[in-house]
Amino acid sequence: MQTRYANHPEDIKNYTTEKLRDQFLVEKIFENDQVNLTYTHVDRMIFGGVMPVKEKLSISLSKELGVNYFLERREMGVINIGGEGIMIVDGTEYDMKCRDGLYIGKGTKEVYFRSKNINNPAKFYINSVPAHHMYPTVKIDINNIEPLRLGEPSQLNQRAIYQYVHPNVCQSCQLQLGLTMLEAGSAWNTMPCHTHERRMEVYLYFDMAPETRIFHFMGEPSETRHLVIKNEQAAISPSWSIHSGVGTSNYTFIWGMCGENISYDDMDAVKMDDLK
Repeated sequence: MQTRYANHPEDIKNYTTEKLRDQFLVEKIFENDQVNLTYTHVDRMIFGGVMPVKEKLSISLSKELGVNYFLERREMGVINIGGEGIMIVDGTEYDMKCRDGLYIGKGTKEVYFRSKNINNPAKFYINSVPAHHMYPTVKIDINNIEPLRLGEPSQLNQRAIYQYVHPNVCQSCQLQLGLTMLEAGSAWNTMPCHTHERRMEVYLYFDMAPETRIFHFMGEPSETRHLVIKNEQAAISPSWSIHSGVGTSNYTFIWGMCGENISYDDMDAVKMDDLK
């Protein structure tokens, strides 16, 4: 598990492209038979990929977290973006098709990940955050979610937002997790943009052709920066930073949030005139 530390907004005004990428971009999420996790000190979120191919995998990071097992004081959300898989949560099996999600509550001792087909392995993307209360595990099927449909073709931002870990779907302490799909012909997400003064956010971009790139914008509205992102890479967005992207083609991204407020629409809008 790699660690990323928190950054003051004044600091990044002096960052080179390389340093900006080192601090806020995670380039490798999924590897065969590996658990790749990143611990960010921004609201202490842990995120990353679990990709079982031939092996059954589990997360065992109790020493790094100062606990006896990974979810002793944490909750976790999972979305599978690969082939069909299975998750075993304290002895209960859950079939995980592509786009299926799972919320796992604090106090869960054993979580295992398996693929059904080694030629088309599952890719489990996880977000985990500190938790103060134990809520039950909930399986989330994308087909049972009524998406929010936002944007206009003329603005190149037509998209469907699927809320997985959200008060309308299941209870959580502070985690919110969902998936946004852009329609063909659309390229922008979250523009006009906003900040989340009361919570941070992590984006995982995927469903992209090898040559497709995302220009992910971050920084304070008055002094923006950008990251150039490939398929299945993730960007960390502190609460003071905008988080918005435009692609060379349409794409899908998973957003995960945690912080003071669990209200999805608790955001601070940024006027287009204020962006620089």
